[in-house]
Amino acid sequence: MSVVRISDDSLAKACGADALAAAFEKAGATVERVSSWGMHWLEPLVEIGGRGFGPATPGDVDAILDGSSALDIGTIAEHPFIAGQQRLTFARAGLTRPLSLEDYAATGGWAGFERAKGLGSEKILEEVTQSGLRGRGGAGFPAGIKWQTVARAAGEEKYIVCNADEGDSGTFADRMLMEGDPFALVEGMAIAGLAVGAGHGFIYLRSEYPDAIAKMEGAIALSAEIVAPFKLEVRVGAGAYVCGEETSLLNSLEGKRGEVRAKPPLPALEGAFGKPTVVNNVLTLAAVPHILAEGGASLYESLGIDRSKGTMPVQLAGNIRHGGLYETAFGISLGTLVNDIGGGTESGRPVKAVQVGGPLGAYMHPDRFDLPFDYEAFTAAESLIGHGGITVFDETADMGAMARFAFEFCAAESCGKCTPCRIGAVRGAELIDRIRDGGRVRDRIELAPQMHNTKTAARSQEDEVQLVEDLCEVMRDGSLCALGGFTPFPVMSAMRHWPEDFGLERKV
Repeated sequence: MSVVRISDDSLAKACGADALAAAFEKAGATVERVSSWGMHWLEPLVEIGGRGFGPATPGDVDAILDGSSALDIGTIAEHPFIAGQQRLTFARAGLTRPLSLEDYAATGGWAGFERAKGLGSEKILEEVTQSGLRGRGGAGFPAGIKWQTVARAAGEEKYIVCNADEGDSGTFADRMLMEGDPFALVEGMAIAGLAVGAGHGFIYLRSEYPDAIAKMEGAIALSAEIVAPFKLEVRVGAGAYVCGEETSLLNSLEGKRGEVRAKPPLPALEGAFGKPTVVNNVLTLAAVPHILAEGGASLYESLGIDRSKGTMPVQLAGNIRHGGLYETAFGISLGTLVNDIGGGTESGRPVKAVQVGGPLGAYMHPDRFDLPFDYEAFTAAESLIGHGGITVFDETADMGAMARFAFEFCAAESCGKCTPCRIGAVRGAELIDRIRDGGRVRDRIELAPQMHNTKTAARSQEDEVQLVEDLCEVMRDGSLCALGGFTPFPVMSAMRHWPEDFGLERKV
């Protein structure tokens, strides 16, 4: 009987993959647990001899095995969702057993690391810089420049820290990579260690990712002799959103309160335990093995547009028909990703908005679907790519409520260190309520005879709109980190594109 391959990715397991695997084994099949292809709407996806069947349940086992199943999607590698991708970081997705060193080596694993050992620090730095790789965590800072800064920093002891605290809504690429191809992250971190002279690395993971924690700890143990003397360990955080910010992460990693540090000094000069530290996210480090393979830097540099080089694993989520992971070169339009690849909304209703870059990303109106997926283009449109997550909303979404949620989210997740974020987010939620209520009358304190310097007239809706605009400007310019600084993006974009959801008149 053919081997039946089913993902052990946590999303597939949440959809019933474990019960499905048990049903195939009960039917006498040999089951192999592999990584996920990233076609999440088809999970649990069954693969037999390259053909896919999904989403499958234990009740479908007999029909799949006797060839009569209506769930047959044909050859998986030729499915339009897969065939249209340019997979570099996720080249092994769906193809290998996550903790199999044999599978990893057979698919090009360790080639970049072995070559890097022969190149030496300066040449590694040169190739990473040449590739144009930018941090995939959101800031988009050139990885090669950051690595050069750490390499040239004074000090015998340096660290590599992987930011695996993936907390943005609608994002899952880090989790998929760690659960499906954990050796790629180990290899990327070991190469970074060679480049900057670091002998120790930390992977900072949130406790909400138990499967990823187990896979990374397993991969570190299995590959310890291969990457020696470079050492790796997993540090688990409690899941605070602000610990995705690099200085909060470093505080938490050191056992301190997850609170933002003022910069300077930059972590590249004074990072973990006061030592020069590379802090990159999972996708950045996992892209490195490919770049360091023979010809990898040139290929990476040739993909993408302008200063956005290489590929981006885009995560399609929310109210979308074909949710999943789609890795492609930068430059593809937002509309192509949402409508052509994602298939529009799952509800069948028209798309009202998409939020790119997690809960702090701007809401994009469909009239901006021509926008290319490119760091600079999104910045010019007062938006951000962030971690590459796209969350889709249909016409029933209340954008006024979503703007309020942005302030609520910021208030709940603020570390409390800076006033614009800590206080501004609370006041912002109140202002959204007042705008939607049409303004407000003065309260009894403002009208007290002792308050000689306050106005007595009611505050109009326009007054509250001006106040929220001023507040957003203060939060953007005065917050210590992106949590407070980016919260204005979803708020102002929602007010600009859907004023009627706030009870405001649309300006012609």
